[in-house]
Amino acid sequence: MEASRIHPDQFISKEFGANKTGETLIRPGGGDAYPAFWIRDYAMSLETGMISKKEQLHMLMLTASTQCDQSRITKGGGLIPFGSIADHIRIDDGKPIYYPGTYSYDGQGMPEWGVLPPYCDQFYFVHMAYYYVKHTGNHRILLKEVNGTRLIDRLKTSFHVPPSGEVNHIVYATEAIRGVDFGFRDAQTITGNLSFPSILKYRAANELAELLKLLKSEEAKKYENIASKIKETLSMLFMDNKGMLLASTGRSRQTDVWATALAIYYGILRGDDLRKASAVLASAYKSGHLSYKGNIRHVLTTDDFSEKTAWELSLSAKNTYQNGAYWGTPTGWVCYAISESDPQSAKALANEFIEDLKSNDYRKGGNFGAPYECFNKTSYTQNPMYLTTVACPLVAFRRLIK
Repeated sequence: MEASRIHPDQFISKEFGANKTGETLIRPGGGDAYPAFWIRDYAMSLETGMISKKEQLHMLMLTASTQCDQSRITKGGGLIPFGSIADHIRIDDGKPIYYPGTYSYDGQGMPEWGVLPPYCDQFYFVHMAYYYVKHTGNHRILLKEVNGTRLIDRLKTSFHVPPSGEVNHIVYATEAIRGVDFGFRDAQTITGNLSFPSILKYRAANELAELLKLLKSEEAKKYENIASKIKETLSMLFMDNKGMLLASTGRSRQTDVWATALAIYYGILRGDDLRKASAVLASAYKSGHLSYKGNIRHVLTTDDFSEKTAWELSLSAKNTYQNGAYWGTPTGWVCYAISESDPQSAKALANEFIEDLKSNDYRKGGNFGAPYECFNKTSYTQNPMYLTTVACPLVAFRRLIK
């Protein structure tokens, strides 16, 4: 966490300059990786309890102040809808970059990343505010105006940006008009009804409802109903005959390890659905199709789209990055999910993960770099000192041992 902090006026590089936003920012990791403020990575690390109230407030207000207040079309043909939350924010001038793949404000929005900005950041913005309010007790911050609009109204607007079904509230994308479903697979094309961002939307709906109750608003019931409808729909729409959730109903309609584990972790899957999904993940772990050194694939090795690619359509080569490499970020969710049916396998997976962190600890120097963003079974590694690789498992492990 400390290696990921960018303190005020801290100089990063000639290309990215110094942090001129006035307060500390937290980037996705240490070293030279991702020298900007990424909303999702930060929000996914909040529950570690290692981020001060002052730091939280700055990053919450910075995110709110860069929310899109006027729909516009980029030079690359992308559409930034009113209410959109940035994918990442530059440290030197605080400009929002709504799309992956670039640090250029003018050059953002190229078609390979989707016409719309990623869907997940809208829901992580809600989580940022929710966590701040719950851990400071300061719900009056929701009434604070940011560029003339109350924070609570910005949260509600953000929540409704990703295209969703009118009745079931499931997030979706079409071939022609899509946004990245989740930033940890922004190099993949996934269309149709989308499970992972719908799971994030479920949590955000419950969080918004709770915030609105603090303000004694009758709108709270609206968001409770949205969460209830998503929970009711998710397994019916996405569950395959093996017991795994599919990533989508269109392109990349493949079993999704991360979505399945997160749906269990958030309490969406219950009863037979939970038991079946947990057992499938446990079996995949024991057969070697799920993980490597405690890190997790997006897609089981048995469910690759073809011999050439894990996901149906990817910008990265097979078994690299998000297209078949192994990630630590979801390890805690997967351990939690497996523990519902096979606690010993869950413990074994967690121990493998921790042992790899120890043996490849970046503090040893030289060629050591754990926690890596991801790696494969050969020599490929991506970005050392990666924050969510340890932050997300830490939060889940704490929950497991309570």
